Amino acid sequence: MNFPLLVGLRYVRAKRRNASGGGFISFISFASMAGIALGVMALIVVLSVMNGFQEELRNRILGVASHAQIVAFDGDLKDWSAYAALAKKRPDVLAAAPFVQQQAMFSMDQSVRGSVIRGIDPALENTVADFSSFMKSGQLSDLAPGEFGVILGKELAGALGVRQGDKVTLIAPQGLVTPAAVLPRVKQFRVVGIFEAGMFEYDSGLALIHIRDAQVLYQMGDAVSGVRLKLTELFQARRVAGELSQQLPPEVYVSDWTQSHANFFRAVQMEKTVMFIILSLIVAVAAFNIVSALVMAVQDKKADVAILRTLGASPGSVMLIFVIQGAMMGLIGLGVGVLGGVTVALNISSIVPWLERTLNTQFLAKDVYYISDLPSQLLWGDVIGVLGIAFVLTLVATLYPSWRASRINPAEALRYE
Repeated sequence: MNFPLLVGLRYVRAKRRNASGGGFISFISFASMAGIALGVMALIVVLSVMNGFQEELRNRILGVASHAQIVAFDGDLKDWSAYAALAKKRPDVLAAAPFVQQQAMFSMDQSVRGSVIRGIDPALENTVADFSSFMKSGQLSDLAPGEFGVILGKELAGALGVRQGDKVTLIAPQGLVTPAAVLPRVKQFRVVGIFEAGMFEYDSGLALIHIRDAQVLYQMGDAVSGVRLKLTELFQARRVAGELSQQLPPEVYVSDWTQSHANFFRAVQMEKTVMFIILSLIVAVAAFNIVSALVMAVQDKKADVAILRTLGASPGSVMLIFVIQGAMMGLIGLGVGVLGGVTVALNISSIVPWLERTLNTQFLAKDVYYISDLPSQLLWGDVIGVLGIAFVLTLVATLYPSWRASRINPAEALRYE
């Protein structure tokens, strides 16, 4: 093994015999290494961004939504405290909180916006969600029963042109039956706070009121829309929901975050897989450029190979020499690519704002994308996977030229030397 390794490493840094074509061969080798480096770097950065996007999306959704929730098929959950107590008996359920969720419209001067109304218990809501960390002004405790206060998303408040302390008119779809006609239910609310979850869907279409005010407004009595649950383990939500459903009566069911927001996470996972395949093909193209470089190197070193054969080198040793040469070219490209990819992935939160300021543009607009910042989460498992695939492709690319080198006939190669 020492002989092919020493010769192969020497060929990596040796000058070309053919002076007229040596520069071109060197350029092909450099282009191959640069292509592998760029492909590996792009693959690591893209996978890190997709991981960060998935994690950020999950955190922001579950900061507003819940890990799981108990709801009734008819929409009204009666005796919710009994279901909450049953759920909290499980060691994997940390907290439970009731909620009322309905549709409504807000009106302010000439502005009208549709919204999802969520009635919450301020004392229990923080145990199942992270709304307190999203509050830009006011706090959840400002919602008091009977005072008809409301907390609006930042984008919704901006669209209505209201600030904390202003009053808005809420129009509920449930109507009042009068002798003249069916009139919508109208109630005036005072804005006691504004939150910003960082997701346009919630910031532009969600409003919080006290659960007692919601029950009065929508004529629900003591019933609620459901009970929100917070679990000890986020990724066990589907299992917990299935087991809990078996303990509940048939008119009640349990849904979890993987069902209610499955489209987001499936889309992100599919995009990550597709991007991995596409960028792997780029790495493959760059790796197979090594074929050209090695074919030309074999042609340039044909006389040297013939001399080695006459000195007793076996065809396998000659083949291993050029495999090592091609593998070293690939390893250099891999090293540069991993170093650049890891550096960019770890600093992308600083790089992207700098590019936005330099180019005077915004890559992720809030009104188009769910997340306006470009997150990144580097997983070393992804880096190792990228390294493994790129190195295997590099080794495969070296096999044919190396096999051609091992088939060189010494007599033919040295005839005109």
